[in-house]
Amino acid sequence: MQKDGDLKIFTGNANPALAQEIADYVGVALGDCVVGRFSDGEVRIKLGESVRGCNVFVVQPTSAPVNEHLMELLIMIDALKRASARAVNVVIPYYGYARQDRKARARDPITAKLVANLLEKAGANRVICMDLHAGQIQGFFDIPLDHLVGLPILANYFLEKDIRDPVVVSPDMGGVTRARQLAERLGAPLAIIDKRRPDANVAEVMNIIGQIEGKTAILVDDMIDTAGTITLGAKALLERGAREVYACCIHPVLSGDGVDKLRRSEIREIVVTNTIALPPEKQLDKITVLSVAELIAEAIIRVHTQRSISQLFD
Repeated sequence: MQKDGDLKIFTGNANPALAQEIADYVGVALGDCVVGRFSDGEVRIKLGESVRGCNVFVVQPTSAPVNEHLMELLIMIDALKRASARAVNVVIPYYGYARQDRKARARDPITAKLVANLLEKAGANRVICMDLHAGQIQGFFDIPLDHLVGLPILANYFLEKDIRDPVVVSPDMGGVTRARQLAERLGAPLAIIDKRRPDANVAEVMNIIGQIEGKTAILVDDMIDTAGTITLGAKALLERGAREVYACCIHPVLSGDGVDKLRRSEIREIVVTNTIALPPEKQLDKITVLSVAELIAEAIIRVHTQRSISQLFD
């Protein structure tokens, strides 16, 4: 679908493959931009084409290394604004620092708000992101923010698998709304793991609320980071009589020994999306990656043509 010439899509180094997929769907060539480094490590941006008067979209998840990718994004925004782009829309499939969204303890920073301030100050006119860890981050911005939801992509995948006797499981109380939405789409019952977290990235299962015995459990979360919550939850489900366990999430952060935990776990399949690029060392046979390119591309087209984005989820 070829769009008029004032729509341009650029990418940083965080996930160029996703950006290329998006550009192919929209029907435009990926913008000519080199994101490199000076000899001292500072980010160097070189735009190879005019963006004067254009509606520009920059695709850049702020995934690991988060500081590198965030700095690339900020400098790209600045370069595009100074090159007289009409509007700079930042497409952030994965929003880094989203877990620091409030003061959990005395003297904590609220880094999710700081990042919002930085993006606005750099010159962003709009933000498009997917499945924020905390929905209230939408209110941290004083510019338009379009919040895309990847749950339908996961739901369609499991519907096509035609799983027998499924039960959707939330790995904690905070994810109940997400799990309920997936359960409704699959026509499956809901179960909840009630756990206590004694320390950061350490989870202890306390109880399972709901009937899971003899059923195929589908654990769902917005992200899998160190994989402690998911693998511990899967173990508890199997010990309490679940026939088998699947896991799914939007953002495969997979930091630390997360990949090794998933490799050793009894989870049959882990279904994720490509909001974050998975390097070869993180690509397990049991990890299935679904693309969000079509969803993001449709959102870009609708923003550019000033049509409703909410209709994508009706």
